[in-house]
Amino acid sequence: MDIKYVIIIQCDLAQRRCSGFACTNAFYNKDGLFASYPEGTRYISFTCGGCCGKGIAAKLEQFAKKADKKINLKKDEVVVHLSSCMVTDNHHSDRCPHLEYIKSIVNKKGYENIVEGSYISAGATRKSAANIYRSYE
Repeated sequence: MDIKYVIIIQCDLAQRRCSGFACTNAFYNKDGLFASYPEGTRYISFTCGGCCGKGIAAKLEQFAKKADKKINLKKDEVVVHLSSCMVTDNHHSDRCPHLEYIKSIVNKKGYENIVEGSYISAGATRKSAANIYRSYE
């Protein structure tokens, strides 16, 4: 798989309190889930558009049109990361209740390379292991 671009989709509600620095820093340092991306891989981040996540459709559509026109980027050269603030319980909030719907939109827009997670701090890892973050599923 020849990956040229990484999209990180961040929870719109969490983004109001989080700059996204940790995810961006992890990407550039090739930490964790970003370790395998080759040098020169580009990065962009945007939010889901707010609950229920339907706004992601227009953002992905606009990204695809611009990326194809400007750099001839194909959708199979893109990996979409659903940020850790969406896929795990954390200090920002619980796991996104619309996650499956958002994944279906990403797939419908032609992006098949989806990764759940971005950056997870050592503190969050400890709290999850200690069952401090509890799932309501």
